[in-house]
Amino acid sequence: MENVIISNPENFEEIKQKIISDGAKKFHVLADFDRTLTTAFVGGKKVSSAIAILRNENYLSEEYSQKAHALADYYHPIEFNLNIPIKEKKKYMQEWWKKHCNLLIKSGLNKKHLERIVDEEKVKFRKGALEFIDLLHKIHIPLIIISSSGIGDVIPLLLDKYGRLYDNVKIITNLYKWDKSGKAIGINEPIIHVFNKDETVLKDLPKIYRDIQNRKNVLLLGDSLGDLGMIEGFDYNNLLKVGFLNYDVEKNLEKYKENFDVVITNDSDMNFVNEFVKEIK
Repeated sequence: MENVIISNPENFEEIKQKIISDGAKKFHVLADFDRTLTTAFVGGKKVSSAIAILRNENYLSEEYSQKAHALADYYHPIEFNLNIPIKEKKKYMQEWWKKHCNLLIKSGLNKKHLERIVDEEKVKFRKGALEFIDLLHKIHIPLIIISSSGIGDVIPLLLDKYGRLYDNVKIITNLYKWDKSGKAIGINEPIIHVFNKDETVLKDLPKIYRDIQNRKNVLLLGDSLGDLGMIEGFDYNNLLKVGFLNYDVEKNLEKYKENFDVVITNDSDMNFVNEFVKEIK
């Protein structure tokens, strides 16, 4: 597989065999959603997040779009400024997400807008991702999806469209409260953003945490270095990290190899991951 790079083959094989030996009952999967379980490109163009689609395209109002862009212009530089401490960034990201959520609510966000995003296939599953979800369901392995998406309700809508909203799939994301007409009237707390996206969030969700606290072998899937933080605060025995490096491969490959056990480049399929899961009984 030319688009699959194993950073340290000997170490990878050692951890892989430990996970296989312990079996399905000791194992769970922790995954990002956007550009990890879904593709980074649709029709040759980079896929925007659901919130960016609403911001950039004619789904709501021109006033919403202008205000949303103004928020992004202010907070994006803070998010990527390496000189600002993480603790301070957390405060700013929480502030941004709350302001944007309130703006969406005031601008008339409705479930029909999200259904339109799904129906128009603005977001698509990565090749092999549906098989991956089926494999985990078949052997009763929890799939914990943690997404900092500003509109996480797109995730269950997309899974439901393809009949993959299984009982072993748990989604931790920003979900809105809706009235009977489908209008957004609030958002559930805690708000998840890129800097608090870790398994410590699970401790606020006892049912999900109970399901995985004794499953201490973990497969982590993400497309950014920030996704590595999903495992923070969780006591694990064996961890395999798979990173999807979808673009700027030459620029970022060495950094990804340093941080992920396996790097899958160029928006490739999930065949490598699926073959690994098939070995777990």
